[in-house]
Amino acid sequence: MSSIFNPRAAEQEESHWLSVSDLMAGLMMVFLFIAIALMLNAFKERDKVKQVAVAYQENQVAIYDALISEFQKDLERWDAVIEKDSLTFTFRSPDILFATGKIALNKRYEMLLADFFPRYLAVLEQYSDSIAEVRIEGHTSSVWNRYVSDTEAYFLNMELSQGRTRSVLEYVYQLPSTKNYQDWIKSHFAAVGLSSSKPVHTSEGQEDKERSRRVTFRVITNADIQMKRILETEQ
Repeated sequence: MSSIFNPRAAEQEESHWLSVSDLMAGLMMVFLFIAIALMLNAFKERDKVKQVAVAYQENQVAIYDALISEFQKDLERWDAVIEKDSLTFTFRSPDILFATGKIALNKRYEMLLADFFPRYLAVLEQYSDSIAEVRIEGHTSSVWNRYVSDTEAYFLNMELSQGRTRSVLEYVYQLPSTKNYQDWIKSHFAAVGLSSSKPVHTSEGQEDKERSRRVTFRVITNADIQMKRILETEQ
């Protein structure tokens, strides 16, 4: 009724609501632009991560292919395998390469390592910028003997696996053919004893005690470092 008897008041009220409407529309446009900017930034970050992931995968494949090219003819006679996904070079017969329950290398293993390790380093040297660490890992089965408990067997096998990997690292480090690599070995190699923490299982799900006893050389790339560098460069 007031708008009928007071046209000027009606005009002012209408003008007021138009102003509020314009303000809300403006705020909505601001929020829309912010949302678009955030989405574009998210897509940009996703593309950076994808770039690193693709580079990581390509690098993994390149290292694997180089290892296969170098060692394919030797794998059967060494009873060794190379796992593509983890870049793990596995010697699957440590009981032949070490005396049972001992950490000292057999002469046969020394000869094998003297052949294998310089060639292994020559392959890795091509990718040294993308390698964070190379782990010599010792694995055992879950058993020790019938006179000890499972817990005692675990820690006895831990000591055994650590001793074996340390023996391997010490031997390859002192090879005359690897003298020029000693600084790189010290900064990148680690000897790790894993006891029975990663057993090998048969298709029936049972522990394969023979295959569980093994020594591996595993390459760990620095994909996380490369990702950080790319993100920092783009900021």
